[in-house]
Amino acid sequence: MFIVSLRYVVPIEDVEPHMEGHMAWLEKYYASGTFIASGRKVPRTGGVILARGDREALEACLSEDPFAVHGIAEVEITECAISRTAEGLGALRE
Repeated sequence: MFIVSLRYVVPIEDVEPHMEGHMAWLEKYYASGTFIASGRKVPRTGGVILARGDREALEACLSEDPFAVHGIAEVEITECAISRTAEGLGALRE
């Protein structure tokens, strides 16, 4: 399991033109089963993605994000081994 943290490195008005492409990219990786949850940070300084798979494949998919391609956001990847979850979230455990 991975926690991906995106941090915008440009003003928010420079993020908006790339949002449609970013959302299409997210959809592609939800469909493949790589992404399992995502959302905006509050305040809106970036976003967070929960992902699964191997790190090399994740790094490859993250490099395709329009936010990465256009220098909109920096990415931090944290790998974790989920050992306990609330009821109904057992699929997150390894």
